[in-house]
Amino acid sequence: MSHYELRCRECGRSWGNQPRSICDDCFSPLEVAYDYDSIRSQLGDGRSARERISQRPPNMWRYSELLPLPQGFEPQLPVGFTPLFQAPRLAQQLSGTAAAAKNLYIKNDAVCLPTLSFKDRVVAVALSQAKAFGFDTVSCSSTGNLANAVAAHAAREGLKAWIFIPSDLEPAKILGTNVFGAKVVRIAGNYDQVNRLCSQIADEHHWGFVNVNLRPYYSEGSKTVGFEIAEQLGWRLPDNVVCPMAGGSLIVKIKKAFDELIKLGLVEGKEVKFFGAQATGCSPISTAVKTGSSEIEPQKPSTIARSLAIGNPADGHYAIKVIKGSGGWSEDVSDPEIIQSIKLLAETEGVFTETAGGVTVGCAGKLYRQDRIDPEETTVLGITGNGLKTTDVLAGVYRTEIPIAPKLTEFERYLSESLSPSDIPGVIAESVGA
Repeated sequence: MSHYELRCRECGRSWGNQPRSICDDCFSPLEVAYDYDSIRSQLGDGRSARERISQRPPNMWRYSELLPLPQGFEPQLPVGFTPLFQAPRLAQQLSGTAAAAKNLYIKNDAVCLPTLSFKDRVVAVALSQAKAFGFDTVSCSSTGNLANAVAAHAAREGLKAWIFIPSDLEPAKILGTNVFGAKVVRIAGNYDQVNRLCSQIADEHHWGFVNVNLRPYYSEGSKTVGFEIAEQLGWRLPDNVVCPMAGGSLIVKIKKAFDELIKLGLVEGKEVKFFGAQATGCSPISTAVKTGSSEIEPQKPSTIARSLAIGNPADGHYAIKVIKGSGGWSEDVSDPEIIQSIKLLAETEGVFTETAGGVTVGCAGKLYRQDRIDPEETTVLGITGNGLKTTDVLAGVYRTEIPIAPKLTEFERYLSESLSPSDIPGVIAESVGA
């Protein structure tokens, strides 16, 4: 008997395990519920559970008891367990204080396997169920990163993949889907229109849509970000988490991960504040938080942060509840601020993020300046995708340098023209001065 099942988020009705995402009784979304007593008997409590997990391979499957995986599932890829590291120079820039230097951390899913975004986590879980349910074709609607992940994981699992995307996605993300052999269908519309079409197709075709009929399982993969943050902080919870919001699921699932760790005694209970980050050009959740509303007013996306461009977020209502219930807040940043934040993260910490990461960094800066985040508190920023996927947004930002002849005299002339004398390194400075 499985230690998990689908239950309605609102009325609580059980639906067993099947490819569906909506309750027929009240039309509310389903989510995975667990038998924690069963998990405790498998994993152990507190210290023994921590020791057992720490001995496992460094990937997201080390938390398998807390994921909805079919019996006998054998993972094909070492997804997850991405770096968590301090970001002292970024902290100084964002907070304007030295106090934040030892307290700001980056959770860097820009290097997640195999397609360089946190979407690899959710797809890995969704496809485990797709195979168990007998699907030979998997699919998704996507703003880019999910498309890459579904295509890559499907190739690894020997499944056919059909990917539906808005026609204006970044070229690198479209190429990053094509290369895995998936069938890509470009739709003349925004993500919300693409998603509605996929819901209709899912009713007509026996396909596993990771963010439609497999959505409850898929979203559970996001919990592994929260599990890893806690473990990498020495099995303790941070004070604050800042992460980008598109559909709103990630912030909700990180909160669920922390709650599960507390329930099982793996970490000491504490209040964690959650802060959601959006682009100003598509900020339905942020707008609701700022106006004090508990409901989402859909927006028409207009932003370079296409991976966050979901105007009617499926989990927006639950993201609002997590943010408000934790004492957190939500912010948004403009397109120019996104580009500046991408550059800032790269120049201070050597991390090249896509536009969603620029949103997170830019919003974190606002939160520090508004005194919503205390520099003395432990804060984790979620960087969810790699900058190599959105290089088009930096077109024209950097000039193309004119080549110089391969001669020392030419380089010294170039150096003297480029830098002030005080900036020129020792020996060369003396040579130029002479």
